[in-house]
Amino acid sequence: MQKLQLYIEGQRVDMFKDESVTITQSIKNVKDIGKVFTDFSRTFSLPASKTNNKIFKHYYNFDIVGGFDARIKKSSNIELNNLPFRDGKIKLEGVDLKDNKPHTYKITFFGSTVTLKDLLGEDTLPSLSSLTSLNKNYDSSSVKDSLQADPLTNDIIVPLITHTDRLTYNSQSSNNNYGNLHYDGSGGGSNVHGVIYSQLKYAIRLHKIIEAIEEKYTIANGYDNDLTFSDDFFADSNAPYYNLFMWLHRKKGDVENLGDTNQTIMSGWDAPYTNDSLTKTFLKNSTTLEIYGVMSQYTVNTELNFYTTNTTDPYSVSLQKNGIQVLSFTNVTGNLLIDQLQGQGDYTIYIESNTNIDFTNIQWAFEYDRFGDGTQIVSKTYNTQAYSYVSEFTFDITQQIPTIKIIDFISGLFKTFNLTAYVDKITNTIVVKTLNEFYANGSSYDITKYIDVNKSSVNISLPYREINFQHGDTKTFLASFHDQKFGKVWGKSEFTNSEKLDGSIYGIKTPFLQMKYERLIDGNTDSTTQIQFGYFVDDNKESYFGKPLIFYPIRQTSSTQISFLDSTTTHSPLTTYNIPSNSVSTSSSTSSYNLNFYNETNEYTGDSTFTNTLFQAYYSNYITSVFNPSNRISKVSAYLPLRILLNYTLADRFVLNGHSYKINSITTNFESGKSEIELLNDL
Repeated sequence: MQKLQLYIEGQRVDMFKDESVTITQSIKNVKDIGKVFTDFSRTFSLPASKTNNKIFKHYYNFDIVGGFDARIKKSSNIELNNLPFRDGKIKLEGVDLKDNKPHTYKITFFGSTVTLKDLLGEDTLPSLSSLTSLNKNYDSSSVKDSLQADPLTNDIIVPLITHTDRLTYNSQSSNNNYGNLHYDGSGGGSNVHGVIYSQLKYAIRLHKIIEAIEEKYTIANGYDNDLTFSDDFFADSNAPYYNLFMWLHRKKGDVENLGDTNQTIMSGWDAPYTNDSLTKTFLKNSTTLEIYGVMSQYTVNTELNFYTTNTTDPYSVSLQKNGIQVLSFTNVTGNLLIDQLQGQGDYTIYIESNTNIDFTNIQWAFEYDRFGDGTQIVSKTYNTQAYSYVSEFTFDITQQIPTIKIIDFISGLFKTFNLTAYVDKITNTIVVKTLNEFYANGSSYDITKYIDVNKSSVNISLPYREINFQHGDTKTFLASFHDQKFGKVWGKSEFTNSEKLDGSIYGIKTPFLQMKYERLIDGNTDSTTQIQFGYFVDDNKESYFGKPLIFYPIRQTSSTQISFLDSTTTHSPLTTYNIPSNSVSTSSSTSSYNLNFYNETNEYTGDSTFTNTLFQAYYSNYITSVFNPSNRISKVSAYLPLRILLNYTLADRFVLNGHSYKINSITTNFESGKSEIELLNDL
């Protein structure tokens, strides 16, 4: 029998002498292979002794002010024979009364890893304020630079993924389709087409999100402990993880300036300071239009005209009179006429747009009756001539990153790569490893002589006939078309045994979106290009929102130029650009890792040589062993010595009669000292 001691915030609690306290630990139990975290929880009872009443501040008496707050978990630890066993937290569930007197406190002890969900709560990725250190300007120059940036050395890049426009490639010089990526410099570069920068969005390395999570949840920020993940899986040497990026796509369509309003004051008028003896000042300075004196009383006509050849990109105009907005015009395309300038005052004009807008001229013109008797009509005109509005605002990552709960993001990575987690009690670090690596580093304990030979059983280990693996969203245009054409969800793996087995279907689904990408064909020569792009639209070819997109960016440097549009009238050739991919590399000989659960035909190479799918690399060993007809669950009872109880981990093997087993679950009763153990054949 082992003597158990329980401490709450350093205070030892009294326990019932006859209380049968048990703790269960389970690793990826085959009854729930989608389970992420691997620690334990246990509810048990404590007597309402003087000591415990003091610790729980007489919780049963709600008249006490400043009593025990049962809403908050308290730090706790368990000792066996005065030796450290487990750390975690307790939660007070309630108090049982007898004859109106407290009798029993009901508490639940949570292992350390389980409390991660409580630590993160409902927090979402936008709450990771440290990500703002990676903010970028959103303008043509910054987007162009990031489209060419090396993803191996840059944490923020731009992939060739368009939110609305369809891209093509046709080297025929007469093909001037808007989305044609072929750069045509003939005729002085007059054939302007390609991908405009406003169709593209930034992407962030997933590892920076993990680092931002660690930076947020620290003692310095008011949390109980510093949240730190090990670098076993979350490592820059682990390319299938470290090379992953998330597209910063908060809303469908254009990037929206969600920060401070970015308005540019109109300037650049061609007329200097002007003064008329009767009408006073018409133009105060280069930015302010003044209407004062007689002019305000005898105005015949006043107009403000915006002339542009841009008929697609919207812009907004607002007018302030004496510092107060009096007129506004939003989502304007093409020319704009304003003829509502009335009354004396100082007028300032503001322009705002998410894209660069080129105006051929902006004109402020008016006519007035000089003497108020109709004998002399005077005309005045002020022009900017050619005027360019340059859209430049800060791309705030916290305002553009998808709104997904942090716990769902982490759990998504665990599901994607079949990860496990446990707390290293020495370093207080959450150790994250793949299930394969977890088992590979375990120790071995021979428990043969501790087994109760009077009680054991061998049972079937397979509760499911089929297991499905897929990403949560495959509804973008090409992925959806794949489903319609082949009757199969893009990237989905359905694992079944060749025999007809009993049981239900179990599904593992990540919270991420996975696209099917397209390698472009030259419409002129029918030859393949080195260009691959993502078309982020739905079945109707309309801008799509969806779940967070994860992908691998691959930097292409080639003779196949793409045409990059700074505006609707200017373009430049790029020989280096980032293409999106579901595979780490464009060559399976370099790396065959990819984001599909199923070995799909690779979009870039057109073959099926990228064999290191998520299923094959991270799930196959475990799942195939579960489906192995030789696999069994053995249930045994054992009286394990303290040296094993204090030191074993769920990564270890137990040896029984010369056979090695993985620990599926272990439940230890500390009153009797007996452990009920479920073992899986170590095949």
